Amino acid sequence: MPSARKRINIVLPEATIRTIDRMAVPGERSRFIDQAVRHYVANQSAEALRTRLEQATVRDRDLDREIAADWFAVDQEIWHRLDRKESATRGAEKSTSSRSTRR
Repeated sequence: MPSARKRINIVLPEATIRTIDRMAVPGERSRFIDQAVRHYVANQSAEALRTRLEQATVRDRDLDREIAADWFAVDQEIWHRLDRKESATRGAEKSTSSRSTRR
């Protein structure tokens, strides 16, 4: 059994009406507006947003881990270079203690 329908009067900007007329099949304005409103509600409500975020989290979980692993290797390489550079700099520094300056 089809759902009950109710006629309403609404006021829209002329530009919006032109857009509806351009997009809707002739004689199907009400159906087009109904679908547009349902789509908007489904995609803009807080619950819909929460659902989309949860889905994206699950979908991107493996990608996030892969990116983290790639950057971990780069990060480790940089730290090793810095450690070697710091060690070389320490070894090359001239000591000014009294023991090392006595001859």
